[in-house]
Amino acid sequence: MISKRQLKTIKSLDSRKGRLQEGLFVAEGPKLVDELLSSFSLRYVAASEEWLQAAASRIPPQAICETVTKEELARISLLRHPQDVVALFEIPHWSVSLADVARRELTIALDDVQDPGNLGTIVRLADWFGICHVFCSHDTADIYNPKAVQATMGALARVRVHYTDLAADLGTFSGPVYGTFLHGENLYEARLSTTGVIVMGNEGNGISSQLSSLAISRLTIPPYPRGRSSVESLNVAVATAIVCAEFRRRS
Repeated sequence: MISKRQLKTIKSLDSRKGRLQEGLFVAEGPKLVDELLSSFSLRYVAASEEWLQAAASRIPPQAICETVTKEELARISLLRHPQDVVALFEIPHWSVSLADVARRELTIALDDVQDPGNLGTIVRLADWFGICHVFCSHDTADIYNPKAVQATMGALARVRVHYTDLAADLGTFSGPVYGTFLHGENLYEARLSTTGVIVMGNEGNGISSQLSSLAISRLTIPPYPRGRSSVESLNVAVATAIVCAEFRRRS
């Protein structure tokens, strides 16, 4: 049976303050937890007996394991539809320079992306397109928000997400910096590199003026057909998918 203390800890992880205090984040569901077991340190898991038996060889000895009923899972779950397992993983701390990464490979920088679902989807897209690092401004949503973690669909096991001062980091980087704007060079006609930084902006305001001045290459995704009246802009995750697909098509 899950203790009140453990229940309180799990519920606290729904907030950024709670995650920072505990140094933990929540992942739910067999597929997601299975993916993360190989990349993050497992602290606690509450699951059905069937899941625990199937995953026994992969659970580290120091992790606390509890067998729970569907009713207990419903009590502790942060999802609308609870699944077979709720796991608490330690939040990692990586030290890596945006400039060092961008000199050798393509990376994504997110400027104040606010929606956890968009953030998680972008991390999932990065994984799909072989982008191993995503750098976020300090005001970007928290990747360890439960909604963001779920939206990554396990990509968080392979894509490292960093929070940094993007303006300072990009200011010291001499390689290609691409920004996505409503008005810029046609993405499909622009010269694209296999290394550098792709900057994606806030859902409502786009890329900030501070970072706009650092984007040497301003790219736009043209509507089809040209000149046709259409929506004002694309969702940031959708735009990221289109941009990354074009970069990889050229490589």
